[in-house]
Amino acid sequence: MLNRTVMFAKQHAPESMRVLARRAQLEAHNTRLRLTVPVVERCEYVNIYHCAVRKTASQWIKSLFSDPIAYRYSGLLTYDPRFYNWSHPRVCPPNRIALSLFFSRKRFDTTPKPDAHRAFFVYRDPRDLVVSSYFSTKDSHGPMGDVLEVRRNLREKSKKDGLLYLVDHLARKGTFNAVRSWVKAPSTAEVALFRYEDLVGPDQAAQVDRLFRHCGIIVPPAEMATLLDRYSFGRMNDKKGAGAVSHYRKGEAGDWRNHFDDDITEAFNRATGNLLTLLGYDEPAALSETELRRPATT
Repeated sequence: MLNRTVMFAKQHAPESMRVLARRAQLEAHNTRLRLTVPVVERCEYVNIYHCAVRKTASQWIKSLFSDPIAYRYSGLLTYDPRFYNWSHPRVCPPNRIALSLFFSRKRFDTTPKPDAHRAFFVYRDPRDLVVSSYFSTKDSHGPMGDVLEVRRNLREKSKKDGLLYLVDHLARKGTFNAVRSWVKAPSTAEVALFRYEDLVGPDQAAQVDRLFRHCGIIVPPAEMATLLDRYSFGRMNDKKGAGAVSHYRKGEAGDWRNHFDDDITEAFNRATGNLLTLLGYDEPAALSETELRRPATT
């Protein structure tokens, strides 16, 4: 009953009310960390920036970096600029981790930042991104931005037609081009790219440790194991309770194979061009070299 009530409130409360509630939760959480968690080691960087596109486990990453263990070994509190109407001139105050910045690389590069900073971008197989976005938008995502309009369209269509619609919608929104912008950008010491599949795969402990070390946060192995167990997808889904619609679903790499057919694959390939090859996933099938060189839809 409680889970259904929370879900109803999430889906029907005005966005302004939800933003205020999330801001209050974040400030209360950070206050508890400052008052109750001793800092063992402070991070050398003034700011850390978590950049992504939607449906790349941003809520899971937010949980990791918001945990007392991360604070204990960094002294950095988390910050979501969406809860503050993007009012800070540098997007994020000093000594904070800016979470879930859905930026293109160009926008990130032009954002004022301190010299001592680190950033990371998480990407995943964009076919899985489409499938995850389909189920999330149709069933569970909070009604922010254009979610309600897209949800209405998805619920009026069959799954196949909904996936075809969503491929086009994501292309028009620039989601695929945003991923492309990060992968094609010149490499720098400040910015590192991480694959979702590596962060949640069998070598998870080493990959998440690599992510944290890039950010200047050194977590002892035993506490890293505790952190990852605390936020395993299975455990986070269990918190939803029986019968709840899971925002995390399976989290499985390759789930797109259960939902794509030839028509969806063709539409996806035309919308994304050579993005799969650029990311190191399977090369798109059924497209000529001329079509692969064609710019993706904006």
